[in-house]
Amino acid sequence: MTVAHKILAGKSKIAWVTGAAQGIGKAICTRLLSEGVYVIGMDQNPIEADTVSEGIIFDISDAEATRRAADALLSRNAAPDYLVHAAGIFMEGSGETLSLEAWDRLFAVNVTGPFNLIKAALPALRAAQRGAIVLIGSNAAHIPRLGMLGYAASKAALAAMGRGLALEMAPHHVRCNIVSPGSTDTEMQRRLWKPGFGAADVVRGAPNAFRLGVPLGKIATVEDIADITMFLLSDRAGHITMQDIVVDGGASLGA
Repeated sequence: MTVAHKILAGKSKIAWVTGAAQGIGKAICTRLLSEGVYVIGMDQNPIEADTVSEGIIFDISDAEATRRAADALLSRNAAPDYLVHAAGIFMEGSGETLSLEAWDRLFAVNVTGPFNLIKAALPALRAAQRGAIVLIGSNAAHIPRLGMLGYAASKAALAAMGRGLALEMAPHHVRCNIVSPGSTDTEMQRRLWKPGFGAADVVRGAPNAFRLGVPLGKIATVEDIADITMFLLSDRAGHITMQDIVVDGGASLGA
């Protein structure tokens, strides 16, 4: 383990991480586990055993399933010291083409699901008088994107919820921050690539779609997002709360 990885203080801390089966969530689980944290991964898909201490399979958009999962953990004294919400879905669509069903599904997974899980954990965090929450948002919440109306709205709602939670929980020494990636090399991102349109095209941008491209000349890796998440969970970020950190290589021009 390198010195750079030794960010989190102490051992035997407990982390709840949603979206643990792949992408950013999986990278965060792996990093936490490598630092001696007991990682409880949550996903609706199978989770690789060597990336978590234990995995719980349920759909975070199912309020009852989410409540049962949280209650079971709390009943065996497995309240989180760190809670990371990385689960999320993406659906394209404009105000005219996006269906109501798609809109509802985006908000159910990207906003209501984490609300239910965090709500269940807050009494334990308040009682402990410590803890850190990181919500994985999107730079789409900061700058308009064609064809992303519902997705952007859901991520903006998630960020607003995170800032509100941070304000509510500050007297109890519980911090909450948002990490908003831009284009990141994940399965979700790769599904958007088509023959003749891939990572290089994302970096170049598309003026006809009002997309600048990525000034740093590359898309993010999941490790890039895990790095900033680990910092925000750590005691080195002990005076940072209510912040929305955009990690997009400059693609949103600081908006």
